[in-house]
Amino acid sequence: MPAGYDGDEVATALAAQLLTVTFADQPADAVTALLIDRVADWAEQQGWRVYRRAASVVRLPPPMDHQHSVLDVAVARPAGLPLAIEVDHGSRKRTVDKLIAEAAAGRIPILVRWGGRKAAAPAAPVRLIAIDVDQHAGGRFSRTALRPPAHSAPGPSDGVENLPLPLDF
Repeated sequence: MPAGYDGDEVATALAAQLLTVTFADQPADAVTALLIDRVADWAEQQGWRVYRRAASVVRLPPPMDHQHSVLDVAVARPAGLPLAIEVDHGSRKRTVDKLIAEAAAGRIPILVRWGGRKAAAPAAPVRLIAIDVDQHAGGRFSRTALRPPAHSAPGPSDGVENLPLPLDF
């Protein structure tokens, strides 16, 4: 890996910021726009230059192959590789392919995928930030409360006695 390749640390910090986002009863476009805004705000708070809808290294398919695809957010950093960030509700192969091409061009690729189903990890070196969102009737989405952490399966008691409930004192 090139010197200064801090993709895991950057993705972890961005994920911590995005996992605090809450909203209620929003259409898909509004959720995507909100997450893009949060990504851009976070990057600006780091003192980095932010470019929305920046040109990608990938060209569009014919008949528009004279134009480049765009990234939701591109970030230039004075120290460290630039970031290429896509925010997506779906699981489009084209989005992952675009991020892999950005990685080949020397950028840290990050996919922010939001929705209610478990997100499959994209091909390396794309980093995935999965945002769990509740879907309601009519194509509306909410994330009104922070999710509790996943708990481990019950295991050995490690010497701790399991007491029946309720406890009478």
